[in-house]
Amino acid sequence: MIELVRVERRMTQTALGQALGMSQSAVSRLEKKGTSAYSTDTLAAAAAHLEIPPALVGLAGSRPSGPQNDGDDVNRRRFIGGAVATAATPALAVLPDSTDATGGQAAALRLSTTAYRRLDGTTPSRDLSEAVRGHMRLIQTITQTATGDTDRGRLAAVGSEAASFAGWLAWDTGDNGSARSWYGAAVKAARSAGDPLLTAYQTGSLAQFEAHVGNGVEALNLTRRARRVLGSFCPAVADAWLSSVEALAHAVAGDRRSADTALATARTGAENLPEEAPPWPWVFTFTPAKVAAARVACGARLGLAEWVLSEDTEALATGHDKQRALLVLDIAAGHLATGRVDAALALASRAVEIGLRYRSGRIVERARAVRRTLTTSSPPRVVREFDDRLHGVYL
Repeated sequence: MIELVRVERRMTQTALGQALGMSQSAVSRLEKKGTSAYSTDTLAAAAAHLEIPPALVGLAGSRPSGPQNDGDDVNRRRFIGGAVATAATPALAVLPDSTDATGGQAAALRLSTTAYRRLDGTTPSRDLSEAVRGHMRLIQTITQTATGDTDRGRLAAVGSEAASFAGWLAWDTGDNGSARSWYGAAVKAARSAGDPLLTAYQTGSLAQFEAHVGNGVEALNLTRRARRVLGSFCPAVADAWLSSVEALAHAVAGDRRSADTALATARTGAENLPEEAPPWPWVFTFTPAKVAAARVACGARLGLAEWVLSEDTEALATGHDKQRALLVLDIAAGHLATGRVDAALALASRAVEIGLRYRSGRIVERARAVRRTLTTSSPPRVVREFDDRLHGVYL
């Protein structure tokens, strides 16, 4: 079961091992039939990471009851809460016992944030947003009762993670103002936690948001600030990732040369990352495939079809449906740049369907931006059909 789900999600044994703190060979032994007993802790961690119901890997557990599909918001919130509990419970079993109550609370709250993140790939952001805001209120309440700088710092770091995810959800719904506020809150909380790496990560996340919404100069300023926070302590994954963010910021600003240089730095860094799992707050290793996705995004902003179309296959191996839909729209922009209107709008239509399925304002607005790059006084039928599909969509 673990192998089937891993392959379906296009995840390598090495990537799964890094997430679980195991070697590739250990993952291989876990997946293959053999005479050795399986560790239930390892099975629980693998099931939680891959979002497999525990019972399907031989562990005790239960599925949350599905919503009644009657439009009742209470039922939907209960369903999401149940799904988070199911995703979090197996991993709770493998967390080390905390030496104090606040440490245990922080670990449980962080795990809940991780569970919500896992639901992001299969759940509309609008359905998750209210639950995550409630999660944020709980973190704030617990933080207010914390005593001692260590406890408050630990909880501030947890709050920073949750605020960053709230920003991501707001961005996906098309509420850029709220997204910016949440990302700013994440940066502020990371500073309160006294963690330079977390502060740099959240500042880089805000930079990535600003680059995607078209504020290239602001994004570059933020990446420089993130590097200053890190100083001489800059893990390889942080350097590679920030270089990819800088590349997109340069592309948005129209600077092809600087974007190309930053992409080359990011790819070199990604190809030479150490084998061990990346340092928190990075959950997944920054891979060359993610650099390919960044190059596609840069090419779309610069109108460079050769950048887009040379990287599309590798880039599409990353992310979940909503993230791939955004990449597909960048690839559509590349086709438009070469005059392949039919191919471009066929791809864009597929992306819009995903955007509507997940009620993602970000995907729909990106589709509209791609459409605006095509100017013609007599649009062909495929363009008119695409316009009809977008007309009247309000998310």
